[in-house]
Parts: sequence; structure tokens; C-alpha cells
Amino acid sequence: MQVSRVLMIRPVSFKRNEQTVSTNFYQKNTDESDFLTQQKALKEFDSLVKYLKEIGVNVIVVQDTKKPETPDAIFPNNWISFHKNKTVCVYPMFAKNRRLERREDILKLVESKGFSIKNIIDYTVAETESVYLEGTGSMVLDRENKIAYCALSARSNEELFIEFCEDLEYTPVIFTAYHSVNGKRLPIYHTNVMMSVSNSFVMVCLDAIDAKKERKQVLKFLKQSDKEIIHLTENQIANFAGNTLELQGKDAKYLVMSKTAKQSLSNEQINQILKYDKILVADVATIEKNGGGSVRCMLAEVF
Repeated sequence: MQVSRVLMIRPVSFKRNEQTVSTNFYQKNTDESDFLTQQKALKEFDSLVKYLKEIGVNVIVVQDTKKPETPDAIFPNNWISFHKNKTVCVYPMFAKNRRLERREDILKLVESKGFSIKNIIDYTVAETESVYLEGTGSMVLDRENKIAYCALSARSNEELFIEFCEDLEYTPVIFTAYHSVNGKRLPIYHTNVMMSVSNSFVMVCLDAIDAKKERKQVLKFLKQSDKEIIHLTENQIANFAGNTLELQGKDAKYLVMSKTAKQSLSNEQINQILKYDKILVADVATIEKNGGGSVRCMLAEVF
């Protein structure tokens, strides 16, 4: 299922979010000032918007607000998702300052751009019970085959994920993905770090799924969906090679990824992608280091 329209939030106070560091080990300490980090992130954001528009993607850009301060607002896919049946889902967030990203005026703006909203499913009451499901960060959706993949973590609750699948009629595929942090195997905070699903292929780090039974289950569903599997290493997902998104441009399908991700891929993997998609590369190194997310996190698909 192709998407040619995305929602993006232009940052005004982007910086390393201290409320997410405990679960996101992809965030790094830098010696830069908050002012410089914001300026560099803004330049990276504007460049990505420019590249997307040049290939024919319809980009809905919303300016973030100074108050309340929302350092991760640049990643809207965690609090909202849009669906072809004119449904919008709004999600519960782990970090308290990320809950402030949810804005009703954004829904009204998207509607004004031609997306008809018939139904809003609001899962945010789960926050009162410390239960979270952070949108298409927590879940990777195979929209064409109605399969949803979820790597469980502090930010991705199993029961709420199953509720989402029942509400939107997806088949749930549940597992836990790990990465090595200081010699320990710890859960990966978001599924979209270690896998992405495109129309004809999937990029996934199966080695991150330590339980053989779970790994076989994921592999079974990927094979059933008849997609070519591009296997990623743990080092590659640490460089955001799994955090990619396929978009429909005016002349072709494009896999959008960061410069960091592209540089981590082998020639063989790049050729596998090029069989199906062109590759659009954006340098978002400041956003990756401070935010612990890459280009896919910056894009909320609008169907």
C-alpha cells in the first residue's frame, strides 16, 4: 500500500530528551549547546522536507510551539497514525513531556489538506495505568496484508497492542527484540528501529530476536507475505538501517533513509533495495544522536 503524503513537525526546541534516555540507548551525549543542536536539527529537517517535495511527496509541515517544551515533537509517528478507512489513532506515551506533543489543531490542519476523519480511537487513557503503545514506533504495520509486528518493551504493551489489532483488524505478531548494551541484552525500545516493511521487501534484524520460537514466527509471517527479506545486523540497526520508510514519489517508489543508515549497508543490500525502489538519503545525524530516532520516526503517513 503506497503512501505519498506525510505529516512532519518542524522543531523549535529539539534537544536530547532526558525523559527518554532510560529506555532509548540510541540517544548519545554530545557537547553541543541546546541552541546549536536545535539549529542543526532544523537545517536537517528542512533539507529532508525539500528532498521529499522534489520527488513528489506531499509534505504537510506543522510548526512546533515554544510552549509547552516538546524536545521530541519532531517524531510525530509515535503519538498519531492515520488509516485508509478514515480512522485516526492517538497513542499513550512513556515520557510525560512527549504527551504534550498531542495537538488537536494538527488533526484539523490535516483534515483541511484533504484527509477525511470519520473515527478517532484514543488509547491515551492507558497512561493512567502506566501502559504505553507508541504508534508506528512500537508497531510496524504491513498495511497491505493487515499484519502488525510489535517488539515488546517498556514503551510497547502487549495487551494494548492486541486491542489495537482487534480495533483495526490486523493480525498481531508479538516478540521481544534485544540489543547489547554494556554487555547486557536489553529490549529495543521501538520495533521500527529493527525492521521496516515495504511493498515488496522487508528490512529486519532477526538476530535481535533471541527466542528461536519468536524468530521463527516472525520469519513465517514475513515469508507468507511474499516479501524479499533483507537481513540486517545489530550494528546496522544501531546505525538506523531499520528505521526507513517507503514512499510513493511522482515517478517511482522511494525508500527514505538517513546517510548513517545508507553508509552501514553493503553493496549487496543496496542492490536488493534498488530492485524495487529508488533510495532517498538525508543527513539527519544531529537528530539521530540526540533523539535516538531517524527519518522514519520523523514521518507520519497520511492515507
